[in-house]
Amino acid sequence: MRNWDYRYCWLRDATLTLLALMDGGYYDEARAWREWLVRAVAGSPAQMQIMYGIAGERRLPEFEVPWLEGYEKSKPVRIGNAAAAQLQLDVYGELIDALYQACKGGLAGHDIAWSLQRALLDHLEKAWTEPDAGLWEVRAPPRHFTYSKVMAWVAFDRAIKMVEGFGVAGPVERWRELRKRIHADVCQRGFSRRRCAFVQSYGSEELDASLLLMPITGFLPATDPRVVSTLEAIRRDLTVDGLVLRYRTHQAADGLPPGEGVFLACSFWLADNLCMQGRWDEAHDLFARLAGLANDVGLLAEEYDPVARRFLGNFPQAFSHVGLVNTAMNLYEHDKPAEQRAEKKAA
Repeated sequence: MRNWDYRYCWLRDATLTLLALMDGGYYDEARAWREWLVRAVAGSPAQMQIMYGIAGERRLPEFEVPWLEGYEKSKPVRIGNAAAAQLQLDVYGELIDALYQACKGGLAGHDIAWSLQRALLDHLEKAWTEPDAGLWEVRAPPRHFTYSKVMAWVAFDRAIKMVEGFGVAGPVERWRELRKRIHADVCQRGFSRRRCAFVQSYGSEELDASLLLMPITGFLPATDPRVVSTLEAIRRDLTVDGLVLRYRTHQAADGLPPGEGVFLACSFWLADNLCMQGRWDEAHDLFARLAGLANDVGLLAEEYDPVARRFLGNFPQAFSHVGLVNTAMNLYEHDKPAEQRAEKKAA
Protein backbone atom coordinates (compact mmCIF):
# COMPACT_ATOMS: atom_id res chain seq x y z
CA MET A 1 0.00 0.00 0.00
CA ARG A 2 1.26 3.51 -0.87
CA ASN A 3 0.57 4.79 2.60
CA TRP A 4 3.08 7.17 4.21
CA ASP A 5 3.64 9.30 7.30
CA TYR A 6 3.57 12.92 6.09
CA ARG A 7 4.02 14.78 9.38
CA TYR A 8 7.33 16.33 8.30
CA CYS A 9 8.84 19.20 6.36
CA TRP A 10 9.91 18.20 2.87
CA LEU A 11 12.36 20.78 1.52
CA ARG A 12 10.83 20.42 -1.94
CA ASP A 13 7.24 20.90 -0.80
CA ALA A 14 8.26 23.80 1.41
CA THR A 15 10.02 25.63 -1.43
CA LEU A 16 7.10 25.15 -3.82
CA THR A 17 4.73 26.42 -1.14
CA LEU A 18 6.98 29.44 -0.60
CA LEU A 19 7.00 30.21 -4.32
CA ALA A 20 3.19 30.33 -4.25
CA LEU A 21 3.20 32.52 -1.13
CA MET A 22 5.76 34.91 -2.65
CA ASP A 23 3.70 35.17 -5.82
CA GLY A 24 0.94 36.41 -3.54
CA GLY A 25 3.27 38.97 -1.95
CA TYR A 26 4.00 37.08 1.29
CA TYR A 27 7.73 37.36 1.93
CA ASP A 28 7.86 37.18 5.72
CA GLU A 29 7.28 33.44 5.42
CA ALA A 30 10.22 33.14 3.02
CA ARG A 31 12.46 35.02 5.43
CA ALA A 32 11.42 32.82 8.36
CA TRP A 33 11.88 29.64 6.34
CA ARG A 34 15.35 30.73 5.25
CA GLU A 35 16.32 31.07 8.91
CA TRP A 36 14.87 27.62 9.65
CA LEU A 37 16.71 26.14 6.66
CA VAL A 38 20.11 27.45 7.74
CA ARG A 39 19.64 25.85 11.17
CA ALA A 40 18.18 22.55 9.92
CA VAL A 41 20.78 21.91 7.19
CA ALA A 42 23.76 22.96 9.33
CA GLY A 43 26.75 20.67 8.78
CA SER A 44 28.16 18.90 5.76
CA PRO A 45 26.20 19.42 2.49
CA ALA A 46 26.44 15.68 1.89
CA GLN A 47 24.35 15.19 5.04
CA MET A 48 21.46 17.40 3.88
CA GLN A 49 18.20 15.47 4.08
CA ILE A 50 15.25 15.86 1.76
CA MET A 51 12.97 16.18 4.80
CA TYR A 52 13.19 17.08 8.47
CA GLY A 53 10.94 17.15 11.48
CA ILE A 54 9.03 20.39 11.94
CA ALA A 55 11.61 21.51 14.52
CA GLY A 56 14.50 20.37 12.33
CA GLU A 57 14.74 16.80 13.65
CA ARG A 58 16.90 14.53 11.49
CA ARG A 59 16.09 11.07 12.83
CA LEU A 60 12.80 9.93 11.28
CA PRO A 61 13.00 6.10 11.50
CA GLU A 62 10.19 4.28 9.72
CA PHE A 63 8.32 1.33 11.20
CA GLU A 64 4.92 -0.31 10.79
CA VAL A 65 2.22 -0.52 13.46
CA PRO A 66 0.30 -3.71 12.61
CA TRP A 67 -2.29 -3.29 15.38
CA LEU A 68 -3.81 -0.27 13.58
CA GLU A 69 -6.24 -0.88 10.74
CA GLY A 70 -5.69 2.35 8.88
CA TYR A 71 -8.27 4.38 6.98
CA GLU A 72 -10.61 1.90 5.28
CA LYS A 73 -8.12 -0.88 6.15
CA SER A 74 -5.32 0.73 4.19
CA LYS A 75 -2.50 -1.23 5.78
CA PRO A 76 0.33 -1.01 6.52
CA VAL A 77 0.14 2.00 8.81
CA ARG A 78 3.61 3.54 9.00
CA ILE A 79 5.25 5.89 11.48
CA GLY A 80 8.34 7.76 10.36
CA ASN A 81 9.56 7.99 6.78
CA ALA A 82 12.62 6.19 5.40
CA ALA A 83 12.66 8.53 2.39
CA ALA A 84 14.54 10.95 4.65
CA ALA A 85 17.69 8.97 3.87
CA GLN A 86 17.23 9.05 0.08
CA LEU A 87 19.27 11.04 -2.41
CA GLN A 88 16.86 13.25 -4.37
CA LEU A 89 18.88 15.59 -6.54
CA ASP A 90 15.97 17.81 -7.55
CA VAL A 91 15.80 19.19 -4.00
CA TYR A 92 18.99 21.20 -4.58
CA GLY A 93 17.45 23.00 -7.52
CA GLU A 94 14.15 23.61 -5.72
CA LEU A 95 15.93 25.10 -2.72
CA ILE A 96 18.29 27.38 -4.63
CA ASP A 97 15.52 28.50 -6.99
CA ALA A 98 13.25 29.47 -4.09
CA LEU A 99 16.00 31.53 -2.47
CA TYR A 100 16.77 33.21 -5.80
CA GLN A 101 13.09 34.05 -6.37
CA ALA A 102 12.98 35.51 -2.85
CA CYS A 103 15.90 37.80 -3.68
CA LYS A 104 14.19 38.81 -6.93
CA GLY A 105 11.18 39.77 -4.87
CA GLY A 106 13.22 42.04 -2.63
CA LEU A 107 14.19 39.82 0.29
CA ALA A 108 17.45 41.20 1.65
CA GLY A 109 20.64 39.22 1.16
CA HIS A 110 21.84 36.82 3.83
CA ASP A 111 25.54 35.94 3.96
CA ILE A 112 25.07 32.71 5.90
CA ALA A 113 22.33 31.52 3.52
CA TRP A 114 24.56 32.25 0.51
CA SER A 115 27.43 30.38 2.15
CA LEU A 116 25.09 27.42 2.59
CA GLN A 117 24.07 27.60 -1.07
CA ARG A 118 27.72 27.75 -2.14
CA ALA A 119 28.46 24.62 -0.11
CA LEU A 120 25.45 22.80 -1.56
CA LEU A 121 26.50 23.75 -5.09
CA ASP A 122 30.01 22.44 -4.45
CA HIS A 123 28.47 19.13 -3.40
CA LEU A 124 26.03 19.06 -6.33
CA GLU A 125 28.91 19.64 -8.74
CA LYS A 126 30.12 16.14 -7.83
CA ALA A 127 26.74 14.51 -7.13
CA TRP A 128 24.61 15.48 -10.15
CA THR A 129 25.95 12.59 -12.24
CA GLU A 130 24.78 10.04 -9.65
CA PRO A 131 21.50 8.10 -9.88
CA ASP A 132 18.90 9.04 -7.28
CA ALA A 133 15.41 8.23 -5.97
CA GLY A 134 13.79 11.08 -7.87
CA LEU A 135 10.93 13.43 -7.19
CA TRP A 136 8.54 10.55 -6.45
CA GLU A 137 10.81 8.90 -3.86
CA VAL A 138 10.82 5.47 -5.52
CA ARG A 139 11.73 2.55 -3.31
CA ALA A 140 13.68 0.75 -5.98
CA PRO A 141 17.32 0.93 -7.16
CA PRO A 142 18.32 4.53 -7.96
CA ARG A 143 18.10 5.73 -11.54
CA HIS A 144 19.15 8.72 -13.59
CA PHE A 145 15.82 10.52 -13.42
CA THR A 146 15.47 13.17 -16.10
CA TYR A 147 13.69 15.66 -13.84
CA SER A 148 16.45 15.32 -11.22
CA LYS A 149 19.01 16.37 -13.83
CA VAL A 150 16.79 19.26 -14.96
CA MET A 151 16.71 20.56 -11.41
CA ALA A 152 20.49 20.23 -11.10
CA TRP A 153 20.61 22.56 -14.11
CA VAL A 154 18.20 24.90 -12.30
CA ALA A 155 20.50 25.00 -9.25
CA PHE A 156 23.47 26.24 -11.27
CA ASP A 157 21.33 28.51 -13.46
CA ARG A 158 19.94 30.33 -10.42
CA ALA A 159 23.35 30.51 -8.76
CA ILE A 160 24.73 32.21 -11.87
CA LYS A 161 21.84 34.67 -11.80
CA MET A 162 22.50 35.38 -8.13
CA VAL A 163 26.05 36.40 -9.01
CA GLU A 164 24.98 38.39 -12.04
CA GLY A 165 21.99 40.08 -10.45
CA PHE A 166 22.87 40.53 -6.80
CA GLY A 167 26.65 40.82 -6.71
CA VAL A 168 27.38 37.80 -4.53
CA ALA A 169 30.66 35.96 -5.07
CA GLY A 170 30.94 32.61 -6.80
CA PRO A 171 32.88 30.68 -9.48
CA VAL A 172 30.48 31.81 -12.16
CA GLU A 173 32.50 30.63 -15.17
CA ARG A 174 32.70 27.11 -13.77
CA TRP A 175 28.99 27.16 -13.06
CA ARG A 176 28.24 28.33 -16.60
CA GLU A 177 30.18 25.39 -17.99
CA LEU A 178 28.33 23.00 -15.69
CA ARG A 179 24.98 24.49 -16.67
CA LYS A 180 25.80 23.98 -20.33
CA ARG A 181 27.01 20.43 -19.74
CA ILE A 182 23.92 19.38 -17.77
CA HIS A 183 21.57 20.89 -20.35
CA ALA A 184 23.23 18.98 -23.17
CA ASP A 185 23.20 15.77 -21.11
CA VAL A 186 19.45 16.00 -20.47
CA CYS A 187 18.60 16.82 -24.08
CA GLN A 188 20.71 13.93 -25.35
CA ARG A 189 19.96 11.21 -22.79
CA GLY A 190 16.55 12.19 -21.42
CA PHE A 191 14.71 12.47 -24.75
CA SER A 192 13.34 9.44 -26.55
CA ARG A 193 13.23 9.80 -30.33
CA ARG A 194 10.92 6.79 -30.52
CA ARG A 195 8.36 8.36 -28.20
CA CYS A 196 9.19 11.90 -29.34
CA ALA A 197 9.12 12.88 -25.68
CA PHE A 198 11.29 13.40 -22.65
CA VAL A 199 11.11 10.27 -20.51
CA GLN A 200 11.20 9.39 -16.84
CA SER A 201 14.84 8.30 -16.68
CA TYR A 202 17.80 7.89 -18.97
CA GLY A 203 17.44 4.84 -21.19
CA SER A 204 13.77 4.27 -20.36
CA GLU A 205 10.67 4.74 -22.49
CA GLU A 206 8.28 5.56 -19.63
CA LEU A 207 6.60 8.94 -19.37
CA ASP A 208 6.55 10.97 -16.18
CA ALA A 209 4.38 13.96 -15.29
CA SER A 210 7.35 15.72 -13.65
CA LEU A 211 8.55 16.57 -17.17
CA LEU A 212 5.65 19.03 -17.40
CA LEU A 213 7.75 21.22 -15.10
CA MET A 214 10.57 21.62 -17.64
CA PRO A 215 9.22 24.81 -19.26
CA ILE A 216 8.06 26.21 -15.91
CA THR A 217 11.63 26.03 -14.58
CA GLY A 218 12.95 27.70 -17.74
CA PHE A 219 14.92 24.67 -18.90
CA LEU A 220 13.28 24.86 -22.34
CA PRO A 221 10.61 27.20 -23.75
CA ALA A 222 7.04 25.93 -23.60
CA THR A 223 6.88 26.23 -27.38
CA ASP A 224 9.99 24.12 -28.00
CA PRO A 225 8.90 21.21 -30.25
CA ARG A 226 10.30 18.69 -27.76
CA VAL A 227 8.24 20.21 -24.94
CA VAL A 228 5.10 20.36 -27.08
CA SER A 229 5.47 16.73 -28.16
CA THR A 230 6.15 15.66 -24.54
CA LEU A 231 2.95 17.39 -23.42
CA GLU A 232 0.97 15.66 -26.16
CA ALA A 233 2.48 12.27 -25.28
CA ILE A 234 1.49 12.78 -21.64
CA ARG A 235 -2.04 13.80 -22.60
CA ARG A 236 -2.32 10.76 -24.85
CA ASP A 237 -0.68 8.07 -22.73
CA LEU A 238 -0.55 9.30 -19.13
CA THR A 239 -4.07 10.53 -18.45
CA VAL A 240 -7.28 8.95 -17.21
CA ASP A 241 -10.43 10.82 -18.19
CA GLY A 242 -8.26 13.86 -18.97
CA LEU A 243 -6.48 13.96 -15.58
CA VAL A 244 -2.78 13.18 -15.20
CA LEU A 245 -1.07 10.20 -13.56
CA ARG A 246 2.41 10.62 -12.12
CA TYR A 247 3.57 7.64 -14.18
CA ARG A 248 2.23 4.22 -15.09
CA THR A 249 2.96 2.27 -11.92
CA HIS A 250 2.75 -1.11 -13.69
CA GLN A 251 5.42 -0.03 -16.20
CA ALA A 252 7.93 1.84 -14.03
CA ALA A 253 9.35 -0.38 -11.28
CA ASP A 254 9.20 1.75 -8.14
CA GLY A 255 9.45 -0.95 -5.49
CA LEU A 256 5.76 -0.70 -4.56
CA PRO A 257 2.54 -2.47 -5.52
CA PRO A 258 1.04 -1.07 -8.76
CA GLY A 259 -2.00 1.15 -8.91
CA GLU A 260 -2.96 4.65 -7.79
CA GLY A 261 -5.27 7.51 -8.78
CA VAL A 262 -4.56 10.56 -10.88
CA PHE A 263 -2.26 13.05 -9.16
CA LEU A 264 -3.97 16.43 -8.84
CA ALA A 265 -0.77 18.51 -8.74
CA CYS A 266 0.32 16.97 -12.05
CA SER A 267 -3.02 17.88 -13.60
CA PHE A 268 -2.50 21.50 -12.56
CA TRP A 269 0.97 21.36 -14.16
CA LEU A 270 -0.69 20.32 -17.40
CA ALA A 271 -2.96 23.37 -17.18
CA ASP A 272 0.09 25.57 -16.57
CA ASN A 273 1.74 24.21 -19.71
CA LEU A 274 -1.39 24.95 -21.72
CA CYS A 275 -1.27 28.52 -20.37
CA MET A 276 2.36 28.92 -21.41
CA GLN A 277 1.50 27.67 -24.90
CA GLY A 278 -1.33 30.18 -25.19
CA ARG A 279 -4.04 27.50 -25.13
CA TRP A 280 -6.17 29.48 -22.72
CA ASP A 281 -9.54 27.83 -23.29
CA GLU A 282 -8.13 24.33 -22.72
CA ALA A 283 -6.27 25.51 -19.63
CA HIS A 284 -9.36 27.21 -18.21
CA ASP A 285 -11.57 24.17 -18.79
CA LEU A 286 -9.07 21.87 -17.05
CA PHE A 287 -8.65 24.29 -14.15
CA ALA A 288 -12.41 24.63 -13.68
CA ARG A 289 -12.77 20.86 -13.59
CA LEU A 290 -9.95 20.47 -11.04
CA ALA A 291 -11.23 23.27 -8.82
CA GLY A 292 -14.66 21.68 -8.97
CA LEU A 293 -13.31 18.54 -7.31
CA ALA A 294 -12.74 20.39 -4.01
CA ASN A 295 -14.90 19.35 -1.09
CA ASP A 296 -17.45 21.52 0.71
CA VAL A 297 -14.72 23.53 2.49
CA GLY A 298 -12.52 23.93 -0.58
CA LEU A 299 -9.93 21.25 0.17
CA LEU A 300 -8.22 18.81 -2.20
CA ALA A 301 -6.52 15.49 -1.63
CA GLU A 302 -3.31 14.19 -3.15
CA GLU A 303 -5.07 11.98 -5.71
CA TYR A 304 -8.47 11.42 -7.28
CA ASP A 305 -10.15 8.28 -8.54
CA PRO A 306 -12.01 9.22 -11.76
CA VAL A 307 -13.92 5.91 -11.76
CA ALA A 308 -15.18 5.93 -8.16
CA ARG A 309 -15.26 9.77 -8.22
CA ARG A 310 -13.62 10.15 -4.83
CA PHE A 311 -10.40 11.41 -3.27
CA LEU A 312 -7.44 9.14 -2.61
CA GLY A 313 -4.18 9.57 -0.73
CA ASN A 314 -3.15 12.22 1.75
CA PHE A 315 -5.78 14.80 2.62
CA PRO A 316 -5.52 17.73 2.52
CA GLN A 317 -2.39 17.87 0.37
CA ALA A 318 -0.21 21.00 0.07
CA PHE A 319 1.10 19.91 -3.34
CA SER A 320 -2.42 19.99 -4.78
CA HIS A 321 -3.29 23.37 -3.26
CA VAL A 322 -0.04 24.94 -4.44
CA GLY A 323 -0.93 23.72 -7.92
CA LEU A 324 -4.39 25.27 -7.65
CA VAL A 325 -2.99 28.64 -6.53
CA ASN A 326 -0.35 28.71 -9.27
CA THR A 327 -2.73 27.78 -12.07
CA ALA A 328 -5.31 30.32 -10.89
CA MET A 329 -2.65 33.03 -11.03
CA ASN A 330 -1.35 31.81 -14.39
CA LEU A 331 -4.86 32.15 -15.78
CA TYR A 332 -5.98 35.37 -14.17
CA GLU A 333 -2.98 37.49 -13.11
CA HIS A 334 -0.78 39.67 -15.32
CA ASP A 335 2.38 38.54 -13.51
CA LYS A 336 2.09 34.83 -14.07
CA PRO A 337 4.07 32.51 -11.73
CA ALA A 338 5.11 30.14 -14.52
CA GLU A 339 6.44 33.00 -16.61
CA GLN A 340 8.12 34.67 -13.66
CA ARG A 341 9.90 31.49 -12.60
CA ALA A 342 10.96 30.69 -16.16
CA GLU A 343 11.82 34.41 -16.62
CA LYS A 344 9.59 34.69 -19.64
CA LYS A 345 7.97 38.10 -20.06
CA ALA A 346 4.20 38.12 -20.03
CA ALA A 347 2.59 38.70 -23.42
